[in-house]
Amino acid sequence: MGGFAYDLAWLVETLFGVLKFGLMVYIILGLLVSFAIVNSHNQVVSMVLGTLYRVFEPMLTPIRNFLPNLGGIDISPIFLFIALEFASRILVRFLIALA
Repeated sequence: MGGFAYDLAWLVETLFGVLKFGLMVYIILGLLVSFAIVNSHNQVVSMVLGTLYRVFEPMLTPIRNFLPNLGGIDISPIFLFIALEFASRILVRFLIALA
């Protein structure tokens, strides 16, 4: 199972990397829209932001419910990023240990 476990570990690491990249794009695009640098009525921006919203809001909502209100500062993406990194490392180490 050695080669397959390494390939599966690479796949898991890549998928989590794509998720983390998407989260960063979601954060940056949300900031750009909120500061009116990017027009949210643009069809491409609206499509990308809508897709990322549907992907990440189900993950961010439980974290937001758990965290205290910080007066308009949303730090839930930071906790999601840390959780994704932690889960990625745990899964990759587990899969490599199977090899």
